[in-house]
Amino acid sequence: MADRIQLLPDNIANQIAAGEVIQRPASAVKELLENAVDAGATEIKLLVNDAGKALIQVIDNGVGMSETDARMCFERHATSKIQNINDLFHIRTMGFRGEALASIAAVAQVEMRTKRDQDEAGTCIEIENSVVVKQSPVAMVTGTSIAMKNLFFNVPARRNFLKSNPVELRHIVDEFIRVALAFPHIFFSLTNNGQQLFHLDAGSLKQRITQILGSGYAAKVVPVKEETDYLNIHGFIGKPETAKKTRGDQYFFVNNRFIKSPYLNHAVMSAYQDMIPADSFPMYVLFIDLDPAQVDVNVHPTKQEIKFEDEKIVYAFVQAAVKHALAQFSITPSLEFDLDASIQGLDAVQKPFTDDNKAAAQSSSIFQAFTEANQAHRIEPSNSSSSNSSFRSLGSYIRPQEDDLFEQPTIATASFPSFPAPTETPTSFVSLAAQHGLFSAPEEVKLTQLFNTYVMVPNADHFLLVHQQAAHERVLYERLLQALDQQSLPTQQSLFPATIDVTPTDAVILQELLPYFQKMGYSIEPFGKTTFVIQGTPADMESGNEKIVIERILEQYKHFSSELKLSNREKLLRSVAWQQAVKPGKILTQVEMQALVSDLFNCSMPNAAPNGRPTYTTFRRDQIDKLF
Repeated sequence: MADRIQLLPDNIANQIAAGEVIQRPASAVKELLENAVDAGATEIKLLVNDAGKALIQVIDNGVGMSETDARMCFERHATSKIQNINDLFHIRTMGFRGEALASIAAVAQVEMRTKRDQDEAGTCIEIENSVVVKQSPVAMVTGTSIAMKNLFFNVPARRNFLKSNPVELRHIVDEFIRVALAFPHIFFSLTNNGQQLFHLDAGSLKQRITQILGSGYAAKVVPVKEETDYLNIHGFIGKPETAKKTRGDQYFFVNNRFIKSPYLNHAVMSAYQDMIPADSFPMYVLFIDLDPAQVDVNVHPTKQEIKFEDEKIVYAFVQAAVKHALAQFSITPSLEFDLDASIQGLDAVQKPFTDDNKAAAQSSSIFQAFTEANQAHRIEPSNSSSSNSSFRSLGSYIRPQEDDLFEQPTIATASFPSFPAPTETPTSFVSLAAQHGLFSAPEEVKLTQLFNTYVMVPNADHFLLVHQQAAHERVLYERLLQALDQQSLPTQQSLFPATIDVTPTDAVILQELLPYFQKMGYSIEPFGKTTFVIQGTPADMESGNEKIVIERILEQYKHFSSELKLSNREKLLRSVAWQQAVKPGKILTQVEMQALVSDLFNCSMPNAAPNGRPTYTTFRRDQIDKLF
């Protein structure tokens, strides 16, 4: 019987290794960018076509390679970073795997051009399926350009598993941002299909943060800097008011390498305790520098998960550093400008404050308003009865603000009039409820709102408690679902179209979702790289809040993207329903409550919100009797 065990050919072994290293175009982007950084480049350009499926090219002005090194770098286990086993535990460079380029060459058609400063000509190498098909001298400037074309051309099964172009481009943008944040002193650019998405000039870390995460953070970040014998921490954290519903703007770097660490994230979150809502996430870009011997970075193929020798010490340092920064921000806010010396020469500063000046100041109405009863809040009494009555009537419109935990107190979205006034009798919803076995007879009932959050629907032997937000989410979800599947919702064209600027990452998401928005009644058009014009909104939505609504829908969409494995269509449906639903804290009239309950029981699945949580619960009289 013949022997059955054989050695794999090199090209197949490389393809198997590539399965670990190169999972999608973004994986190759990460490896190529890290190699460019290690080459000492001050300018790095990333060009992609067809979201990296057709082309990924990285051009740098680093040190370049000799002809021999250019050939060797595509061999398996070839690296310039490791000479002996001890070097593996003192890694300070980015790329050190030794099989990244070999893996890329196994699953793509690669062309590399490279030249050192001391060489007269550079080297051009073309590789296909791990085989060098061409090598020749080439005229070029110092540096390296590596282009990989037709990813997974020889592994069609892997190529079929790639997602849509917008999804793959988002992953590429994520990897690009992580490297660009870690090295703000290097110029980076990203061009997709000939359109430049990022142009990041070299500068400070704060400048790089605002370039990538948005100018809104410019005045809303707090520096973090703590130095100890064991480790150093530096970076920036967002002020509490910048906390969002998604955890997207959170970056940890250990020795300049991006990592994912729920443990350290918990350290930051605990420092923000009681400062932000429980379901919100602060922004942070934090760098931890410590002895490489204290950390193992090679525990995962992507090197994004690492192990610390003493996690508890690192946790304590991170938590203390963030707490210290927040305390400094809240106690001693700094001024961003210097006092003009010429102010010291003004008359008001130079002249003495005489008794006459003092008497004149104390007799003024402004001074008295701040010293009499109620100080600045004092209102002069008026003899006019009409003014008193108007003040009382104004007070009748005052409503309690919504709880901060439930967001959007300022937005009058499609809450009401998205509940149309019921055309049937007020008891129509009871008839509907009877069909679901909730009521024995369609008797007329009066609804009650509890805690500005729940609607109580009484009956003879039990009552329902309807959660107003969950119920409205279900109503809106089914209405939007019908719009996507059948007839689009009507659009109300804006008299003055609003312009919205988003981050490059959000621009990719929004571009992908435009067809769905169109069917939901939103008319949004691209206007440049990261700018969109909102030409129209759903007919029942109050104008003036379009920008905030779209921004919050995107935030909620990204929240679903990070937590749930849903289709883009489903995530957007849930996001819009959540955004437009009436929130806890909103006072409802009797007509609005009846319309809500009626619409709820007209739904195909009235008992659950889109996310699965119940829309109502039933309390039977015998259950309540037992409590007493």
